[in-house]
Amino acid sequence: MAKLVFFALLALSVALSEGKVFSSDCELVRELRKHGFPENKMADWACLIKAESSRDTGKVSKPNRNKSVDYGLFQINDKYWCSNTGTAGKDCHVTCRELITDDITKASQCAHKIFKRHGFNAWYGWKNKCQGALPDVSKC
Repeated sequence: MAKLVFFALLALSVALSEGKVFSSDCELVRELRKHGFPENKMADWACLIKAESSRDTGKVSKPNRNKSVDYGLFQINDKYWCSNTGTAGKDCHVTCRELITDDITKASQCAHKIFKRHGFNAWYGWKNKCQGALPDVSKC
């Protein structure tokens, strides 16, 4: 019985944690502006997010080769940046669960921190799909 209750609560929490999917680059850009992303890098961020999460704040990756998992709009990795426990931790001092909500405040703060340390090269999606092939978001 306890296992049944546990799995029911787990399923409910997953359903409630579903995030928002931004329907266009412009909708995403408007949200990124609210979170302090610079205009001169906006196309890079829009491309990175589309490549990494398909603009889905609730995306959770399958385990990577090293068994780590990526979370949210920016696909932030739990090995270094977010904690999979109920206590905020690791370099961004957040739980991974906080990165998969439709409020992208904490995910944005963490993405800023990652970018400050590593630039866009921290994200394989940007390196593989965006370098030299950015969307035009100038009319957003």
